[in-house]
Amino acid sequence: MKTDLTVAGYIFRKNSLDFKPELLLIKHKKLRLWLPVGGHIKANKNETPPEAMIREAREEVGLDIILLAYTSEYCTLSEVSKCAIPFYSNIHNVGDHDHYCQFYICEAGDQIVKLNKREISYSKWFSKRKLGDAPFVIDNNNLAYLAFKKYEEIKYAMDRKIQTKKP
Repeated sequence: MKTDLTVAGYIFRKNSLDFKPELLLIKHKKLRLWLPVGGHIKANKNETPPEAMIREAREEVGLDIILLAYTSEYCTLSEVSKCAIPFYSNIHNVGDHDHYCQFYICEAGDQIVKLNKREISYSKWFSKRKLGDAPFVIDNNNLAYLAFKKYEEIKYAMDRKIQTKKP
């Protein structure tokens, strides 16, 4: 069976009311599932997985994202292929072929989501508490909770790093 290389990004933002993180999920038209933003890596264009993630976020939801490296550092666009490390990877079947997917933790500021209506039916920001309301298949639900955990770990490490730099 054919295996395609893909990426997916769990995109977080801070809720403006209580400053708690929210996770963006999309309802994929073809698969009819709630999923993170993502897609295929363009190997014929020598695209790296982090570059593919940034491109997919722009194409699918119109967001400029920052990848949070699993090393607790921010990556600029020029550095992203060097420092962004996926927090998870798997191989899953999508019907007629498999996807080898690398999953990233991403952040978006206060931007407006602009859906690519050809691929996506809906999008919604979920708090950790409301994540249970998302109509997931069980594996996607577990991975979304893991993404929240990793995001919180990265942000905690980043905050500690900033605090230790203060005079």
